Amino acid sequence: MDQKSQDFLYRYLNANAPTGFEVAGQKIWLDYIKPYIDEYFVDNYGTVVGVVNPEAEYKVVIEAHADEIAWYVNYIDDKGYLYVARNGGSDFEIAPSMRVKIHGENGVVDGIFGWPAIHVRGGKEGPKPNAEKLTIDVGAHSKDEVNELGIQVGTVVTFDQDLTELNNRYLCGRALDNRIGGFMIAEVARRLKEGNVKLPFGLYIVNAVQEEVGLNGARMVTDRIKPDVAIVTDVCHDTQSPLYNKIKQGDFSAGDGPVLTIAPAVHNNLLKILFDTAKKHDIAYQRAASSRSTGTDTDAFAYSNGGVVSALISLPLKYMHTTVEMTHKDDVESVIQLIFNALQQIEDKHDFRYFS
Repeated sequence: MDQKSQDFLYRYLNANAPTGFEVAGQKIWLDYIKPYIDEYFVDNYGTVVGVVNPEAEYKVVIEAHADEIAWYVNYIDDKGYLYVARNGGSDFEIAPSMRVKIHGENGVVDGIFGWPAIHVRGGKEGPKPNAEKLTIDVGAHSKDEVNELGIQVGTVVTFDQDLTELNNRYLCGRALDNRIGGFMIAEVARRLKEGNVKLPFGLYIVNAVQEEVGLNGARMVTDRIKPDVAIVTDVCHDTQSPLYNKIKQGDFSAGDGPVLTIAPAVHNNLLKILFDTAKKHDIAYQRAASSRSTGTDTDAFAYSNGGVVSALISLPLKYMHTTVEMTHKDDVESVIQLIFNALQQIEDKHDFRYFS
């Protein structure tokens, strides 16, 4: 990772871009990829697509999702405390004592998720953080004062936690799920351009919105692009850290390479290209099985437009949906290399059918 890549990574990962409000992150992402694409478009809900070879009939997508989990202000009481509703898969249990940014009409307001001290909570019988008990304190004394700060019902709230590194090995922060995917596909676009790699098809680099609430951005954009092939990136769980059950959740380790999933939505012939590419280029990888849906944008692409040949490359992640999500830098590089090299194995009008 050179300095340009690292600067982009930090600016992009530190952006506040929750589900439904992805604009800040999307602008950073688009500015970075513009030199490496021929054209781009932004759809009505904010999905950004960079296109290489837009005149080509055969279309291949590489995709990530741009949104992060967050909160909405749901109620403001007379004393100025804010109650919240989840925006995506936010976790009430990790919120107490966290710092937050409230994105109000007058600008960003700092706040904290307050919580009573341990010795006054009543032990095991004490309150548990949930929508009825957890509140944000912005230092206001009344509802009117909160409103004067530009905070209303529906104002979006994000955790205040920037990207850092641990032991020069792990990236750690919020929103790695899945803006790290946006970083990786942007780097693929950069390496293709700087390496003067000419693909025989149209390449659509898709940074989709609203994955965390139902794969919505991917569903919308696949109808617009009508791709033939889609390689999707997302994250999965590192199950080596405590409290995971490998028998139920799989045996995955950050640092041992990307995870390739076998699932109904994953096309076996495209998956074979990924396996073969990894072996040819000595890229370590892990295997996962998904008995029904993958729970990622892969499903949205695969089951659209009469069936889009799709595959999923997942990045092992520690502590998903927290403010300290962690991924190994070696795995990030491996995903970039895997996509970069696999794209060069796909032919124009590649026939992926199992038989004809």
